[in-house]
Amino acid sequence: MKTIGLIGGMSWESTSLYYEIINKVVSEKLGGLHSAKIILYSVDFAEIEELQRKGQWSKSAEILADIAMKLERAGADFILISTNTMHKVADQVQEKINIPILHIAEATAKELKENKIGKVLLLGTKYTMTEDFYKGKLEAEGIDVVVPNEEDIEIVNEIIFSELCLGKINEKSREKYINIINSSKKKGVQGVILGCTEIGLLIKQKDLELPVFDTTIIHCQQAANYAIMK
Repeated sequence: MKTIGLIGGMSWESTSLYYEIINKVVSEKLGGLHSAKIILYSVDFAEIEELQRKGQWSKSAEILADIAMKLERAGADFILISTNTMHKVADQVQEKINIPILHIAEATAKELKENKIGKVLLLGTKYTMTEDFYKGKLEAEGIDVVVPNEEDIEIVNEIIFSELCLGKINEKSREKYINIINSSKKKGVQGVILGCTEIGLLIKQKDLELPVFDTTIIHCQQAANYAIMK
């Protein structure tokens, strides 16, 4: 079994799901008392979020690259960055290590293609929704990506940082997300990507008619399968 180097803490709320889901998948696949081999480095998210807010992505890349190198030295066979947004610096991190990063957008694109989804709504932080580092991975696979309007982008982003990253689940916020998602149907979307690892805390498939693609679950399932693949 390969050892997973998990860069977590962004936020710890979703990182705990990574640990849980990966271990469940490994247990289901291998049976018995099997569990995943994971080395976890959890950051102080306040430091990372401040760098995001100030646009200091190169400094963020240095921090994550340093962590990835430590995980590699500790015996990790591949790296998971347990957040969508920080994949903005995944290429810079990859340059500093000799083991692969399992990219969350590439994992999501694979899942969408397997489900024959050609047009999808992307929800996430404002960085994920408005910049190319994530959408570009999907579009390179022939997937048409739709994002909310500017006002709704701010609503989605604010709920992530002021509520979900703090473990707060608000019914009114759920209703706002559902309304934003449902309004995208007129644009012909075939599904919705929960492109922030915390959104799955708020939105479930039972809340929607559109197919839901939770990137936390997708990333974890593909990581677990890769870890046990011979």
